Amino acid sequence: MVTLPRYRYGARFYDTVSGERLLYRHGRAAAIRLLALQPGARVLVVGCGTGLDLPLLTAAVGARGEVVGIDASAAMLAQARRKVVRAGWRNVRLVDGDAATLPGVHGTFDAVLFTYSLSVIHEWRRAWQAALGRLAPSGRVAVVDTDLPTGLATPLRPLARLALWAGKVDRNRKVWTTVLDGLTDTRYHRLARGHIHVAVGTSTGPAARQEAR
Repeated sequence: MVTLPRYRYGARFYDTVSGERLLYRHGRAAAIRLLALQPGARVLVVGCGTGLDLPLLTAAVGARGEVVGIDASAAMLAQARRKVVRAGWRNVRLVDGDAATLPGVHGTFDAVLFTYSLSVIHEWRRAWQAALGRLAPSGRVAVVDTDLPTGLATPLRPLARLALWAGKVDRNRKVWTTVLDGLTDTRYHRLARGHIHVAVGTSTGPAARQEAR
């Protein structure tokens, strides 16, 4: 079992204090819409946290599909498991493990989703390559992450900096560019005046896996 101390005590309050309903849900919804998931699809969520993606994903893939989530925080996964039990999702499997190696994750997937996770994963390049290695041919990848807002929202930067600091976000990575630079058939949305970035693309096979070096 993997434990991340910074989430141990805050996991039960995460959904309430994270700004999910007010702001960040829009990024999740945009990414899942752009993935264009079909009923029966198999999806891997890397850094699934408390399972905020699960309602949208289970609706998209249907009863014949499967959603596998992995996270390195046992406390966050405990919250996700409560959601699964309450909703009665029989096609959701949650794994406690390291995103860089994906232990306990088997088979290939039609899509991989990183929502607000790739910028906080310590070995993020290894996690990216590991996820691409699990994709079926022409599989789709979505990355949703954050940066400081611009334009008319520039006065809100102090609040955004606080949110990024609280989430241990490394904004210098600009992780969505990994999709835009390394995959094909890309789609990119910039939301909340540049605070949220959504990038989705199609894997081109082994060559794409070298882009995160």
